[in-house]
Amino acid sequence: MKVENQQEKRELICIGCPMGCNLVVQLEGGVVQSVSGNTCAKGDIYARKEVTSPTRIVTSTVRVAGKAARRVSVKTASDIPKDRIFDVMREIDRAEAKAPLKIGDVIIRGVAGTDADVVATKNVA
Repeated sequence: MKVENQQEKRELICIGCPMGCNLVVQLEGGVVQSVSGNTCAKGDIYARKEVTSPTRIVTSTVRVAGKAARRVSVKTASDIPKDRIFDVMREIDRAEAKAPLKIGDVIIRGVAGTDADVVATKNVA
């Protein structure tokens, strides 16, 4: 029995720029056929990536050793697969950094087995 290619329509709100365009993505058999509703190229790029391989930047905080109730803000230096967010957060929650810290210092290399490092986004003396 031959299975027909399944057609699907997904509606998204673009986060590529401040416009927040309403996007419509047409897929056939899991392959993007068209993107409409975007007012800039970022919308097309965002929509295609979001429906085929969604990623996110993760932001959080990490404890700073020896500083009572002190935390440093951190983020992943690059996108991680969306389905790995909880793994990344578990590792961030267990981490502890040592002062002094500068913006961009690597706190965790290759967090949760991804290619992304977790970096400081604040200076701590």
